[in-house]
Amino acid sequence: MLPPLLHHSGFRWFFTGRAISLLGSAMAPVALAFAVLDGSGRAADLGVVLAVRTVPMLAFLLLGGAVADRLPRRTVLLATHLGAGLTQGLVAALLLTGHYALGPIAALEFLNGLLTAFTSPALVGLLPELVPREQLRPANALLGIASNGSKVFGPALAGLLVASAGPGWAVAGDAFSYLPAALCLARLPAGRIHSRRASLLPELRDGWAAFRRTRWVWWTTWSYCATNLLLTGPWQILGPQLSGPALWGTLLATRGAGLLLAGAALYRLALPRLLAAGQLAGLTLPLPLLALGLHAPAPWLLAAALTAGLGSALAATAWDTSLQEHLPTDVLSRVSSHADVFSYLAIPLGQLACGPLAAQYGAHSLATAAALTQAALTLLPLLSASVRTLPHGRLA
Repeated sequence: MLPPLLHHSGFRWFFTGRAISLLGSAMAPVALAFAVLDGSGRAADLGVVLAVRTVPMLAFLLLGGAVADRLPRRTVLLATHLGAGLTQGLVAALLLTGHYALGPIAALEFLNGLLTAFTSPALVGLLPELVPREQLRPANALLGIASNGSKVFGPALAGLLVASAGPGWAVAGDAFSYLPAALCLARLPAGRIHSRRASLLPELRDGWAAFRRTRWVWWTTWSYCATNLLLTGPWQILGPQLSGPALWGTLLATRGAGLLLAGAALYRLALPRLLAAGQLAGLTLPLPLLALGLHAPAPWLLAAALTAGLGSALAATAWDTSLQEHLPTDVLSRVSSHADVFSYLAIPLGQLACGPLAAQYGAHSLATAAALTQAALTLLPLLSASVRTLPHGRLA
């Protein structure tokens, strides 16, 4: 039996398109990593390809938010999906014809990152146009299930394709996924032009002003910035080192199971203070890193990973739903893009600092300190009444 939300035609097409696109996108990192390593044999090439994809995404994210608040969001998404399908298709063609070269592939991945900068804000802004405000939480929970499920099954599918047919075919699978996703998006309502200003500069200024004056948004944004600074790099870099290959894979799978379980629960669970609950759920995020730092035995590590998955899904759903419920639709994409820029910029800083700090103070000590500091900083936004009392399901 379909969930009631999927009986809404617009959301059903949007959900189907997102599920297909997310599965392809989850395949891409595995496929691209093996494609570049097979083509060149140099890890440095892979670093270049990943960097040139990330830089334009961050550099153009604010512009992407302004465009998504100005033009019909369906139109923006159709253009970015078709463009991403084309760029990934050209990468696959280079690989399948034996014409690997770092320059062309890096250029195509730069374009792909650029397109992502316009895709993300439009996705956040489109959902309130498709479902009633009181159904945003279950809608985000369903999308979270699709996203988290893709993170479990996408890499596995990519691994099978790489092993059986080669990395070029795995990249081709990612490229092909954009076509049915675009066809689903084409079935959505056309939308409308939100602004006819001659310049985008006033749109950017208005977006910054809306972000700055919405206290609960910037309190929560700085908390996510701290989380990305203190947890993402140490988890990605120290996690495999402190756990070992077999346990590391099990930890990631267990965390993924927690994400899926939480998504299913959040589809039905209504909390009166959703944002505050999501902020409290952030206290679960450092548990696996803390357990690694304290030399916890495997059962405790797995329990920590499962709990962190549950909390991560709640925090993400609370954030997306709160943005969509309480911000005007005509500035929603711009405000979300500002929050994303400040949050994501902290990731490379944490990654770069992790190695030298671990060498100086020890991996276990750094993991413990980073986890405890993140937990303390997660509680700071709850000092603000704008975060603690933001209501769920009605306008603040």
